[in-house]
Amino acid sequence: MKKKEEMLENRIGEIIASKGYLKKYIAFQLGVSQNQVSNWVTGKSYPTIPNLFRLADLLGVKVDDLFIRVKDED
Repeated sequence: MKKKEEMLENRIGEIIASKGYLKKYIAFQLGVSQNQVSNWVTGKSYPTIPNLFRLADLLGVKVDDLFIRVKDED
């Protein structure tokens, strides 16, 4: 029996957009580059755990809201 694989769906970009923030503002507030924020949004990289919590605080959401767990149904 094959184990179902779990993946994370990134919601960072969606939440940033819904709050009306620019990536430039997020980057400045967190002390990171705009490129880093863009990479988080596209899933090329992920925030460090401290930045994940700071980002969630800045956006007024829980860390859990930044990603959705998706199960592969194969």
